[in-house]
Amino acid sequence: MKCPFCKKPQNTKVIDSRITKFGAVVRRRRECLKCKQRFSTREEIEIARLKVIKRDGSKQEYNRKKIEYGLRNALQKRPVSEEKLQKLLSAIERSIQALEKREVKSKVIGRIVMDHLRGVDDVAFIRFASVYKSVGSANTFNKVVQDLLDK
Repeated sequence: MKCPFCKKPQNTKVIDSRITKFGAVVRRRRECLKCKQRFSTREEIEIARLKVIKRDGSKQEYNRKKIEYGLRNALQKRPVSEEKLQKLLSAIERSIQALEKREVKSKVIGRIVMDHLRGVDDVAFIRFASVYKSVGSANTFNKVVQDLLDK
């Protein structure tokens, strides 16, 4: 760990560690052994080297922010707290990690998101599904809603 104040590498010690955000993030309080300044760091679990295969066959690095952006849009003006959103994101990532694959189709990730979102908020589920399934007509939208009601 490099000190952000004196920039000396590998000269810090951990003073305190706390697990936050449902066990997915560790907050560490550190002290530089050279300049004695204190600072905090956050360590998050990262899905390492996961490639997402897009609909057109191209591949991209996995990006948690893209899922978060889609969820935030779907949950806009819905009674879902930030805490619940973060729990949802963590659960989705655990499901993706459980696949134990280096490459995952975006379609599979979309299904995982929808499965988790279905249990959180019906309206957000329909919003997400309408974008994910590229709903282009009222009939298709009606089918998505009917599928939700059936389940």
